Amino acid sequence: MAAPPCRHVPVPQSHSLRRRRRRPQQRLARPAGIQVDAFDISEVGLAKASKLAASAGVSVNYQLADCDGFAWPSAAYDGIAAIFVQFAAPDLRKRLFARMIASLKPGGTLILQGYTPKQLEYKTGGPSALSHLYTETMLREAFRELEIIELREYETELSEGSGHHGRSALIGMVAHRPS
Repeated sequence: MAAPPCRHVPVPQSHSLRRRRRRPQQRLARPAGIQVDAFDISEVGLAKASKLAASAGVSVNYQLADCDGFAWPSAAYDGIAAIFVQFAAPDLRKRLFARMIASLKPGGTLILQGYTPKQLEYKTGGPSALSHLYTETMLREAFRELEIIELREYETELSEGSGHHGRSALIGMVAHRPS
């Protein structure tokens, strides 16, 4: 997360969702023995991410798919990172979150970061639709099957290209699937 609300969570097999630009998959794959799966809807995005992974000397299993087209394995991942995946309208978000929960192994960790409705005041990036923004209440309800370890709203300065630059209203969550 942009601010330090969460500690690093090492996981042997993980899945990363990320919308555009910086790719956390390479960071996840760096520790020895970690298998990382990731998907993107863009062939251009996948090609760029694959090139970045190769230059970093890491292996990431990239797939061209959208949230509904990705073959979500059941109870397969020790960790899932969902960073700024707020492209999803509420109906898609409901399916996406349910698939993320089902794909976590018992004891697995979910790390999620996104924008809160206050972000609409800053206009420094993120979705412009209120329905795509996260609140603590919404995340607690969506992830009620998980044990929420940390969930907090915070503000910080982001500098992730011209589309995501400046003061930002964020929310971060770390949750575990019960064993």
